[in-house]
Amino acid sequence: MKRFPVILSLLLFSACAFAQERIAVGSKHFNEGYILSEIISQLLESNGYRVERKYNLGGTTIAFEALLNRAIDIYPEYTGTISAEILKAGSHLSPEEIRQALQQRYGLEISLPLGFNNTYAIVLNEAQADQQQIKTISDLRAHPALAGAVSYEFLQRADGWNNLVATYQLPQRVRGIEHGLAYSALRNNSIHFTDAYSTDGEIKKYNLRVLQDDKNFFPEYAAVSFYQSRLPEKAKQALARLDNQINESEMREMNAAALFGKKDFALIAKEFLARKGLTGARAEKQPSASQDLFRHILQHLFLTFLSVVIAISIALPLGIVLYKNQLLLNPILYLTGIFQTVPSLALLALMIPLLGIGLVPAITALCIYALLPILRNTISGLKGVDPELKSVATAMGLTANQKLKLIELPLALPAIISGIRIASVINVGTATLAAFIGAGGLGEYIVTGLALNNSNLILKGAIPSALLAILLELVFEFIEKRLTPKFMV
Repeated sequence: MKRFPVILSLLLFSACAFAQERIAVGSKHFNEGYILSEIISQLLESNGYRVERKYNLGGTTIAFEALLNRAIDIYPEYTGTISAEILKAGSHLSPEEIRQALQQRYGLEISLPLGFNNTYAIVLNEAQADQQQIKTISDLRAHPALAGAVSYEFLQRADGWNNLVATYQLPQRVRGIEHGLAYSALRNNSIHFTDAYSTDGEIKKYNLRVLQDDKNFFPEYAAVSFYQSRLPEKAKQALARLDNQINESEMREMNAAALFGKKDFALIAKEFLARKGLTGARAEKQPSASQDLFRHILQHLFLTFLSVVIAISIALPLGIVLYKNQLLLNPILYLTGIFQTVPSLALLALMIPLLGIGLVPAITALCIYALLPILRNTISGLKGVDPELKSVATAMGLTANQKLKLIELPLALPAIISGIRIASVINVGTATLAAFIGAGGLGEYIVTGLALNNSNLILKGAIPSALLAILLELVFEFIEKRLTPKFMV
């Protein structure tokens, strides 16, 4: 019997030793980011790690905040982006300078370059470029009438449009557009030029000309793995096997395979790693299209349901308190109204330093958006009760709490349910944005579809989301009829 504790300890030690360590891999929401993240994920899995995929993390700000706050452990990034957007360097830094600055300032690391430079570029149709003799970015100065649209991130970046205009003295004014949709606008001649990544598969497919950066404005954008210093040494060694393994031609071909060959990111990554002899990961059975859709619908309903339930538990009692305390009424309503005006993506981004990424910040944000309609309708419903009925109840000797329970709340119920219905429908739509912080739901289809310029994928998320909103509308209409006092019908 004395040996039993020793044996038990050895068994527990062995179980811990062989347990798979979890590594969270993130990705920004664009085609190449998905592919590189999937390559990293499968490589780590083949080395014994359990990988949690947290893709669709919006742009650089959200992805970096997620890494900094340990919501993810690694994601693919580019040296030019790290230098200009994260380190805010006034000049272009070398990979070694970036490595030292990241370690000193944030305790983060980058790998050696993966082998290709995906620099920003300005592109336009080859035929138009020939006709107007446009070869360099400087040549755009002679054609002020050309209409341009660039990605929203490029509009705001230090190495983006505003500083590009200042460097080249360009006369054009541009609009913001989702990167994947810019190529459709080029093909339809809605715009004449846009920003691009030099490894985009669309450049060759649509016969676009990459204008020469004759003033060397853009820094080098060498692709790297960007990760936590605390990452296990074995994992870092596994990632080092990707150093200088992907050239620009290979990356462009993989991007094109996803965009035009409609290949799954996982399959593209698996084929690449097999070609390079980098992995022996066992193939996992992928869920069917219907199973995948059902999973996303359940995630979406969970986000909506839980956020509305939490909002009801806050707004309903708060509405009763404010109904009885008019002094606090307007300040609280104004405050919830201000929350309602904050753009969804901005609120989600602000949540990351506090709550990380995933379900918790998404549900918190959705709950905030659901508060105002429930709170306002609760107060309006209670205020709308006939004063004569209140007077009769008082004359009958009912206490304030009895009046609230027996008279006011039942009569205010239609208004309260209407507020819950409005909040639910709002949240069904807003929940699609939760995909930008890795919370899942139908928004994953929409975000990925935008990145791939795939309308079918966008509709795969948008149509079920719209149907869910209609279904909730009908359900609440039924509930409202059942719970409304008969004399009010």
